[in-house]
Amino acid sequence: MMLFTNLAVNDRVMTSKDTFFSKKTSLNCRGKLLDLSVPGIMGILNVTPDSFYDGGRYTMDDAIKARIDQLFSEGADIIDVGAYSSRPGASEVTPDEEKQRLRPALEYIRRHYPDAVISVDTFRAEVAKMAITDYEADIVNDIFAGLADPLMLETIALCAVPYIMMHMQGTPATMQAKPVYGNVIRDVMDFFAERVHKATSLGIKDIIIDPGFGFGKTIRHNFELLHGLSAFTVFELPILAGLSRKSMIHKSLGISPELSLNGTTVLNTIALMNGASLLRVHDVKEAREVVRLFHLVHGRESGIAV
Repeated sequence: MMLFTNLAVNDRVMTSKDTFFSKKTSLNCRGKLLDLSVPGIMGILNVTPDSFYDGGRYTMDDAIKARIDQLFSEGADIIDVGAYSSRPGASEVTPDEEKQRLRPALEYIRRHYPDAVISVDTFRAEVAKMAITDYEADIVNDIFAGLADPLMLETIALCAVPYIMMHMQGTPATMQAKPVYGNVIRDVMDFFAERVHKATSLGIKDIIIDPGFGFGKTIRHNFELLHGLSAFTVFELPILAGLSRKSMIHKSLGISPELSLNGTTVLNTIALMNGASLLRVHDVKEAREVVRLFHLVHGRESGIAV
């Protein structure tokens, strides 16, 4: 696991005095830079009863603690904590309930892993502010890219934390009702052009873009996005790939999400080859191995020691 200190403890940690790059390869997390020139791993913690793969597994305190310990022991650089399922048909959750679900996990991480990088997966500004103010959450991961809550972008700018903006056609309730694109790569790029401009105009400095695999896309759209992922490097921003155990894998192979780890590994590798700098995964150990082997192949040509 990566820990922040004033000295580099591995090749991913730098102080905020280090050089900035024209291509964004670092995130300012509470005054320290998280270096993504070597791809990072974001481990998923869903404290929900109804997420598509692991819903209900991590709703009791002991299970939450064990999952957090597992994610960090396997090498997660970031832990992404979500309390509102975005799968189609998921139950509505009030802001107060979302906060209540998040607090035990955030409290445990900050108490036992004080230097860990926490991402909170929410589209609500008040929930994001609570996580940042009360638990020093480092990153906000918003599946609506600021479109669901008019206060979100202003809140991110005020709190000065990195912001993950994801593309989704429709809402979680409607996104898979026959999504249509003229050209999925072009349409998603147009979306990010507008949202990145809006965010930067408000003063948000650290932005990660997520094309939203599985969010308002058919299986064909998802594979077109993955094939053309390198087009998004034109934004010169970190790209997050969230492919872990999604339906584009198990429906294509005729298997269950539980048997989709091998397919996830394959698609994560392709995502890295096409420019992804952050992998959001359920299975950190296997993703860490993907990054290590990818880095051994590509690290020398990037000028980074392997």
